[in-house]
Amino acid sequence: MALRGIPLLTLLLLPLLALRLSAGDCPCSEAALCRPVRHRRDFEVFVFDVGQKTWKSYDWSQITTVAVFGKYDSELMCYAHSKGARVVLKGDVSLKDIIDPTFRASWIAQKVNLAKTQHMDGINIDIEQEVNCFSPEYEALTALVKETTERFHREIEGSQVTFDVAWSPKNIDNRCYNYTGIAGACDFLFVMSYDEQSQIWSECIAAANAPYNQTLTGYSDYIKMGISPTKLVMGIPWYGYDYTCLNLSEDPAGHFHQVWYDNPQSISLKAAYVKNYGLRGIGMWNANCLDYSEDALAKEQTGEMWGALKSRL
Repeated sequence: MALRGIPLLTLLLLPLLALRLSAGDCPCSEAALCRPVRHRRDFEVFVFDVGQKTWKSYDWSQITTVAVFGKYDSELMCYAHSKGARVVLKGDVSLKDIIDPTFRASWIAQKVNLAKTQHMDGINIDIEQEVNCFSPEYEALTALVKETTERFHREIEGSQVTFDVAWSPKNIDNRCYNYTGIAGACDFLFVMSYDEQSQIWSECIAAANAPYNQTLTGYSDYIKMGISPTKLVMGIPWYGYDYTCLNLSEDPAGHFHQVWYDNPQSISLKAAYVKNYGLRGIGMWNANCLDYSEDALAKEQTGEMWGALKSRL
């Protein structure tokens, strides 16, 4: 018996063939590792990865999400899933383009399809562009986050959509966003509590990258807007700034330097705030910054940086 020239046996085997093809597309040692992570942990440790293989040395006992901002690495995806951690795409797009609802829908569909193809678990939207209050871009950005979240949640079970915001909601570097609307539309906000000197308006004067009191003021302001602490993940810097001073005595090489960075002590203080005030979690830009070599001192210091994320203060 045949239907339009197709043998019945072939028709019966098509579902099995489809399953085999799907499993064959999985680059992991076990097909189960290509399935989306569904479990949600109470405390988030959100890691940005920018490439290479340093991820093999991360503290995977803590990590809940890895945002891939470098080249896609299927080995990283498989390993993260084996540890119960999500792996999410980077999402960036011109705000002028997303004013058009048709363009928005196309962009979202493309990202969902890419996440499916790469067996990923969602998207981190990183749009650090100027927006005028109540402009078409202001409204379109909120719509983009809402529509992206709805589409991902519908098509990838357990998926996660997050949005990166500046350290304060007070229109940093002309970014006037609908923060409460965006927070309500996505799973949570990743607050970039670093580069707290304006990247547009400030003079280049040596100062802390993420001063403690100013950092906490930013969270207080977000919470006063009505955003729940459980919608906020604190982002900390795993990098610093080396300033060459111009008006101080010169060293033998002709330069005097001032260096600002976060260390395990300052990170522990911030991590304590996260836990004491019920924030969703903590994360960093970026996990690749540490020295993962076999050098004894480097291993000790790197371990202390990871350990500071789970403050016991």
